[in-house]
Amino acid sequence: MFDSLFPDDTSPVVGMVHLPALPGAPGFDGDRATIVETAERDARRLAAGGVDAVMVENFGDAPFYPDDVPKHVVASMTRATRAVVEAVDLPVGVNVLRNDGEAALSVAAATGAAFVRVNVHTGARVTDQGIVEGRAHETMRLRERLDADVAVLADHDVKHSAPIAARGFTAESVADGVERGLADAVVVTGSGTGHATDRSDLEHAVERRDANDLDTPVLVGSGVTAETVDDLLDLADGVVVGTALKVDGDVGNPVSEERVRALVAAARE
Repeated sequence: MFDSLFPDDTSPVVGMVHLPALPGAPGFDGDRATIVETAERDARRLAAGGVDAVMVENFGDAPFYPDDVPKHVVASMTRATRAVVEAVDLPVGVNVLRNDGEAALSVAAATGAAFVRVNVHTGARVTDQGIVEGRAHETMRLRERLDADVAVLADHDVKHSAPIAARGFTAESVADGVERGLADAVVVTGSGTGHATDRSDLEHAVERRDANDLDTPVLVGSGVTAETVDDLLDLADGVVVGTALKVDGDVGNPVSEERVRALVAAARE
């Protein structure tokens, strides 16, 4: 399903639209209109810079709810995501942090977004929100009930977390996330936001995908830069980029169209 979003056989560059703190979060500044304006601005800059898709995320909402965000978060995400869908002619994704796959899928179905990202889709991880458990059984059944043509990107060994089980079991979760969790693509990350993804982890994920005869895209989800994207795309089928596309490479800054163009050009090479 994810491949169908990119019919030109492109290794997609997915640019992040990091929302400021939403109403109800400690960092919310009281200005609801700015949230939408920020989302539209960054989405348009990403599109002008040549990305293949954008993904909306409630990045400013720390500390995050573990796996069930309140209704007002869903409402704010829906408003911002719909604004992005209307602002750019690209596939749009949704990630509701920390791990509310049902909320993300619901927002995507309501707004016309094309995919979602779920940080812990199968298995369980220790995070700063405590133990977060995958709910693939709920997310995928909801997709069926909603009759939503929405792809699910599932993280493997996701950033800002550690496995509860032994490392070897975590490696096998590439196959579990696809075969048993029915994920449409796998995302491999570094240890935190903006941290480089270890090439050996990427190699291992690709090897496990191939060893299980799975035809599933593997994407890199953190630490991608204009200097590293070419090397990463030797193995990966696409990248998700946030920090490197911001002014001065600072995740808290607006998107820089110039930096987007540079990274996309490096990826196309």
